Amino acid sequence: MKIVFFAHPLFLGSQSMPRFVNMLAEGMQGRGHEVEVWRPEPLFRNVPVNGLKKWLGYIDQYLVFPQQAKRKIKQHTADVIYVLTDHALGPYVPLVANRPHVIHCHDFLAQASAKGVYPQNITSATGIKYQSYIHQGYNQGRNFISVSEKTKADLAIYLDHPAKRSEVVYNGLNPAYVALPVTSSRLALGKAFNLDLIQGYILHVGGNQWYKNRTGVIAIYDQWRKKYGKQLPLVLIGQKASASLLKKWEASLYKNDIHFFSGVDDESVRLAYAGASVFLFPSIAEGFGWPIAEAMASGTVVVTTNEAPMLEVAGEAAFLIAAKPVKEELEEDWAAQSAAVLEDALTLNEAQRNEWLKKGFQQIKKFKLTDALDRIEKIYKKVLNDN
Repeated sequence: MKIVFFAHPLFLGSQSMPRFVNMLAEGMQGRGHEVEVWRPEPLFRNVPVNGLKKWLGYIDQYLVFPQQAKRKIKQHTADVIYVLTDHALGPYVPLVANRPHVIHCHDFLAQASAKGVYPQNITSATGIKYQSYIHQGYNQGRNFISVSEKTKADLAIYLDHPAKRSEVVYNGLNPAYVALPVTSSRLALGKAFNLDLIQGYILHVGGNQWYKNRTGVIAIYDQWRKKYGKQLPLVLIGQKASASLLKKWEASLYKNDIHFFSGVDDESVRLAYAGASVFLFPSIAEGFGWPIAEAMASGTVVVTTNEAPMLEVAGEAAFLIAAKPVKEELEEDWAAQSAAVLEDALTLNEAQRNEWLKKGFQQIKKFKLTDALDRIEKIYKKVLNDN
């Protein structure tokens, strides 16, 4: 089987999407298939014009690349399947809509925001048009693989017609995430971060996207410190703190114990998970919520939101809190209630903690990388054979 993967251009700077594409490409190559990865290259975007990089990048993505792809497609035989590695690549779907194709769907948060579903994330007029352009493309697709039941359900809402095939395949968990000795992990991470972490710490891993709710992490931490009078550092790993997050940090009475780290290497992330007292993940929404599974695989107790799709990852193996309310005046009560759950997770005795960790280890068995690739391969073959 020959597989052509359509991918986002590397110049967009995403970290997660290139990893996903590599996982698919390497997995299918390892199963004996011929693989090509097609993505826009920075031609116009490299023109040295200040302030126009984004728009010149659009020329590369939506004018130059489709013509290049069209020429290559014409040279192909019928024994090729075309895989859109993200439904946000929808503008390319018309190129292959009448050929064997599969579209991977991660989350529809941008589509939902453009429809006004999330008042926390107002989309601009140009953003609404852009999301409509994406929708017009993937709406011509027939075969879809979603990373969660929530994403599958959202797909059904946004398609104007029933999909010919719509299946869920959980992404495979990186096998590098394993339980490590807690004390040595804290010592090594403390040395790398120049912090004293030997007594433990509360951890969050995530970017600055609105739905990650990093300001909510600080709000919960503030309430926990205020309510219980205890002192553990809060470590946030991800993108460089945004202006709104820094404002929240500046207002905290406990800001000296709140630490941000960006550009962290993979080994330090693994150590951070393994050494954490609790992993706090109060996301408002997600495509899936991989850090939950990563933390569980690392032998860490998890506190997360009692909403799909976080529940799909957590199952019954995490402490649950309500989603952060939209109204700002309700945040303090929400944070106080969440802090009480955080305290429950932090005060487990050894036997109780081991039981929670066992639940987590059992839960992550659902997310084996080889199982995910096997299922994806079968779907690709079915789509190719059905055409």
